[in-house]
Amino acid sequence: MIVNMSLFNSDILLVLASLILAIQAQSLPLDIHGLFNNKGIGTRPGEASFDGNHRAYPASAFANTAPNGTWTSPLTGVVYTLPGYTGTRQSDNVVCGGQRISVPDTGKTPFSLSMLIASDNTQQTASGNLVLTYKDGHKRTVEMRASPAWSFLTLSHGDIVAPYTWTAYGIDRNTSHVFEYTVGVEEVPTGNETASPLVSVTLPDTRQASTRIHVFSASLWFADAPAGSAGNASTQLSVQNVRPTQKWTDEGHQIVEVTVNNAGTTCFSSGAKVATVTLTGDSVLTVKTGRIRRLCPGDQKRINVGIDGRAVRDANVTVVINGPDNTTLSSTTYPHSLRLGFQTYNASDPASLDRHESPDWFDGAKYGIFIHWGPYAVPGYGGPPDHETYAEWFWWYSTHHADGVDSADTYSYRQRTFGRQWAYDDGFANFTAGDWDPRAWVDLFADAGATYFVVTSKHHDGFALFDTKGTSDRNSLKYGPKRDVLKELFDAARQYHPQMKRGTYFSMPEWFNPDFGPYGFGRWAGMLAHNPFTGAVEPYTGKVSSGKGYDYVRDLQIPQMEILAYTYETDILWCDCGPATNATAEFVAEWWNRAQNGTGRVPVVNSRCGLPQLADFETPEYATYSSAQRRKWESNRGMDPFSYGYNRATPADAYMDAASLVYSLVDIVAKNGNLLLDIGPRADGSVVEAEATALREAGKWIKTHGEALFNTTYWFVQTEWKTLDGSADVRFTQTEEAFFVHFLKTAPKLGTDGYVVVSAPVPIQPGDRVSLLTVAGGVDLIWETRGTGIAIQVSASLLAKEQYAWVFKISYGSKLSTAVKVGTGSNDRGG
Repeated sequence: MIVNMSLFNSDILLVLASLILAIQAQSLPLDIHGLFNNKGIGTRPGEASFDGNHRAYPASAFANTAPNGTWTSPLTGVVYTLPGYTGTRQSDNVVCGGQRISVPDTGKTPFSLSMLIASDNTQQTASGNLVLTYKDGHKRTVEMRASPAWSFLTLSHGDIVAPYTWTAYGIDRNTSHVFEYTVGVEEVPTGNETASPLVSVTLPDTRQASTRIHVFSASLWFADAPAGSAGNASTQLSVQNVRPTQKWTDEGHQIVEVTVNNAGTTCFSSGAKVATVTLTGDSVLTVKTGRIRRLCPGDQKRINVGIDGRAVRDANVTVVINGPDNTTLSSTTYPHSLRLGFQTYNASDPASLDRHESPDWFDGAKYGIFIHWGPYAVPGYGGPPDHETYAEWFWWYSTHHADGVDSADTYSYRQRTFGRQWAYDDGFANFTAGDWDPRAWVDLFADAGATYFVVTSKHHDGFALFDTKGTSDRNSLKYGPKRDVLKELFDAARQYHPQMKRGTYFSMPEWFNPDFGPYGFGRWAGMLAHNPFTGAVEPYTGKVSSGKGYDYVRDLQIPQMEILAYTYETDILWCDCGPATNATAEFVAEWWNRAQNGTGRVPVVNSRCGLPQLADFETPEYATYSSAQRRKWESNRGMDPFSYGYNRATPADAYMDAASLVYSLVDIVAKNGNLLLDIGPRADGSVVEAEATALREAGKWIKTHGEALFNTTYWFVQTEWKTLDGSADVRFTQTEEAFFVHFLKTAPKLGTDGYVVVSAPVPIQPGDRVSLLTVAGGVDLIWETRGTGIAIQVSASLLAKEQYAWVFKISYGSKLSTAVKVGTGSNDRGG
């Protein structure tokens, strides 16, 4: 049933929350019903208005997701109350306007706060300051960031997904989304045994912003060890969630993700050894234990445990955390039966597809090179930096000048450079690849420190760089270079850099292919282009004649995707502009099933294939997130200030330099992202000198500092620290063995006592070693705790030996100390 929130008052809501708390003793939904001021869920067009323009969520999505008025997040285990459909007038969400949410006094200290949120402007994220107020009077400000409820071509993957969006008069087939936002709220003052409890949360005020933040539900998580566990009173490791994944270990065993919190007052520090995490229960066999070496108060880690996953079955599971001496620190029986084993992906079941996620190799890869190369490199024009557009869109912009979208005036450039009679396909002959050396390209990517690359196998102009076989002759084998560009590039990578992963960008639509017409949308109507000066129809060279019954998706799009997957064996399928109606689910389900059945390759798919459940990672474009994201993401941008394809109008000094490249990479990695950095080669295959130089210069730094970047995870407590005067801009990353503090842009500021101060609760303990990564052979530095942070003694001469970013490595020491008080500090040179 759908819970009608208009029937409830605050008292009844609190009773409902108490009932939920009795079932799931660690999750407490907060009563925000009285703050509801917006209606965003409806049953028909125009009934609700989430954004002020009568766009709204369909009520059926909430009824299916939360049939009893509650929803449990599969990623975090947090329980929420959801309003669902409330009738024609009753509000169902909060537009953030500085409202204060009181936190009930439960006698316990909450570990984290989670909310279900969304922004209301298409394709725009929104952010604001969330203020946490504690009983002792102090306040903490954190960023609250919301992704858009809907986006053109479904670029996001929400935690709750509706299959369409209501408009004022009909249906928008793009999906609508609600996102889970989590922030750690436990604070342990230095030297105190108990934390000051959280008493209220003040929402940001976004009422006057162009993009507002909406909240549907809020819930606290209490990380106390469940009754009957053997947790240590001060170092309290507790299990928040157990999640079977469809990922596997190197040996082929199923990975189960266990989320572990430390809600105590002391760090868990295991010295040279590790704590182990195992699963027991009905027909559950742990074959690869999870590991914990360091977990401090207020922190959270996701631990991978390998189990025998051959048979699909439902099982009750107990998570056992044993200390280095094999004593049981925690034994927690998960309250719900779990479906274990590798399951088949079913194209007709979105929930089945949603089980796929980015593999560990992609999570750890961090840095890839994007290549936009095609006939658009012949005009190679996107305008000057102050009016720049995407140069790879030259054909589209030059034929849509009259629509007022051609800010770079490609129309005039086309006329004066090529004349009035020139057609885009006339440029094929000048797309020569005459100076192209595929090995030189992959060597450049390796010199840059990249671990993967993604090349445009086909952009929106429909010209493919691979053998499209019978689907089309519009490719580089028939025209232009008359070479199988994709095969040569992949072969060079396999031969000279076999560890480098290989990916393919693939445009699902083709702007001017009339066969795309039945699937067209907006200005992408799927019809032949017209010469903007003469009005003549431009040719669509290489198009295979299509007769009665021909279907663009069935006969061109899907076969080409299958060629990339099975003939070229792409590791990454980077879709673009997937419309809401397509057949990608069938192809991807089959591809994933083949991989799971023993091909050895673990492919990954981005968020632009048209169906959100296919998205292994998000893809913000020329943008990044300003805080860590629970779901994997990848920021893509050009080294050019605003173009992916080659733009001859861009001056050399406008390209990204090595310093800004390193800054972007570290910032993104610290927030659980990857950087996909684009180059736009010229038509002859040569790379712009400014791009190649910056890549190689940054690559020297990246390769020598790789341990602080690749295969690291973000820090749950916080991702960055900045001083008010701008003298320090810091990011954090970590591995199982070490913690890294990255000072960006400028060298750390030395105090008069010769110490660099980091006012963040980094997980350092007596016995740990601190060094300036790669400098002077990693010599140990003297350190001490100061307040809630640390101070590191280092000389100006040592700092002067580094550039771009200064990385302090905290190597976890060999000294065993499972209960070290926070703030007890040391001038220890190491264990």
